[in-house]
Amino acid sequence: MGIVLRQSFINTLILLMGFVIGGINVMFLFTHFLHEDYFGLITFLLSTANIILPLLVFGMQHTIIKYYSSYKTKIEQDGFLISTAFIPLMVIIPLGLISAYLYEVIATWVSSENPLIKNYTWLIFLVAIFMGYFEVFYSWTKVKFNSIFGNFIKEIFARVCTSVLLFAVYFQWLTNEQFIYAIVIVYGLRTLIMKIYAFYICKPTLIFKLPSNIKEILSFSMYIIVAGSAAGVLLEIDKFMIPQMEQIAQVAYYSVGIYIASVVAIPTRAMQQITTSITAKDMNENNMIEVENLYKQTSINLLIIGGLLFLLINLNIADLYELINKPQFTNGIWIVLIISVSKLMELALGTGNSILVNSKFYKIFFYISLAMAISVILLNKWLINLIGINGAAMATLIVVTVYSIFKIIYIKVKLKMQPFSIHTIKIIAVVLAIFTSFYFWNFSFHPILNIVLKSIIIGVIYLVLIRKLQISKDINLLLYKYLTIK
Repeated sequence: MGIVLRQSFINTLILLMGFVIGGINVMFLFTHFLHEDYFGLITFLLSTANIILPLLVFGMQHTIIKYYSSYKTKIEQDGFLISTAFIPLMVIIPLGLISAYLYEVIATWVSSENPLIKNYTWLIFLVAIFMGYFEVFYSWTKVKFNSIFGNFIKEIFARVCTSVLLFAVYFQWLTNEQFIYAIVIVYGLRTLIMKIYAFYICKPTLIFKLPSNIKEILSFSMYIIVAGSAAGVLLEIDKFMIPQMEQIAQVAYYSVGIYIASVVAIPTRAMQQITTSITAKDMNENNMIEVENLYKQTSINLLIIGGLLFLLINLNIADLYELINKPQFTNGIWIVLIISVSKLMELALGTGNSILVNSKFYKIFFYISLAMAISVILLNKWLINLIGINGAAMATLIVVTVYSIFKIIYIKVKLKMQPFSIHTIKIIAVVLAIFTSFYFWNFSFHPILNIVLKSIIIGVIYLVLIRKLQISKDINLLLYKYLTIK
């Protein structure tokens, strides 16, 4: 766990910094500097681009992780990496021509409830290409166990640029319309930087030769395209479907709640930057003992860190929305609790998704992802009509819970390993005890002071309990080393 903890710790700091910057953007700059409709519009465009991203790059970002370590010579590795940069063009070029021909039909359909979307529909395809190739080149560096720079560019660069652009709107240097195009340029620039760095780290020789196992690669990629698109549907379909049933401003309210809740997922996003490559390598070498150890360690460590973030967010949520000072945005306050619970379920899974994708049973990931996508679409359609944007959050929670349990059972049956222990019960008990104890306890000072005081009290109690209950050796080591909690 040495390289995992070190890079995960740095990546967590980067993600936290990125979330702070993004939080300022989402909760204060977007809400006060940009018109609500354009806030909803940019959210819709980026979310839709994320859904079609796996298709456009042919799932290459996952294929790189799975197969790179199986090649033993540099010539084979270089040929494989160069192929992953060119194979997506076989999808992008014909799909781009078809989309251009049918543009009017597509644009009219997606903007049927909100005409503002129509003139910007073409940007979805462009942003998806930028996002997709960013992930491909980021995967180049991940297989070299170098995840920090890419994480920095992904999480901080784009958000800092967004902050600058929002201030440009505030000072009327940019219009709301120009802001949308400027964000697209930022994503293009981000991809260019990642490409340059990937070539610097890997230094591949330009070998235009398809890998010997190209049929196996294409077969895997075909499954991952659908699985990746389905996973994108699970994450983003709510922000796509809300404008089809509600005013586009509702997407803005929903997005604020989702963003706040997604802080709980910071640990898993940080750890996955490095554990996906390690899991793939161990499975290629049939080192299942290490795979199981990493599975168990990541599950408990992620739950501990995520549990603290869950408490800090949900026990301070009223003061946080008071700081935003936009009454209409409180429509999303319950979304925070619902989605953050679903994020805890994902944390409990540990490296489960990586194990499924990189095992001989990877096809089941395709079927699970497809079932999740269909389920969340049907539930969204029903629950959004029933209870509005809170229904979209409930749909996500239900689907994530059911299919996370299924994945855990499947891995247990097929690979004879599971992530839980008595320590899992301990951490759940600690989170529930603190949550119920502090949920109705509020200070009556300024919201910032309330948040600071409550967070300190909760944080100290939580960390002391984690240390005393000996839940995780890794976390206890960090507490002893950096916080002197004994």
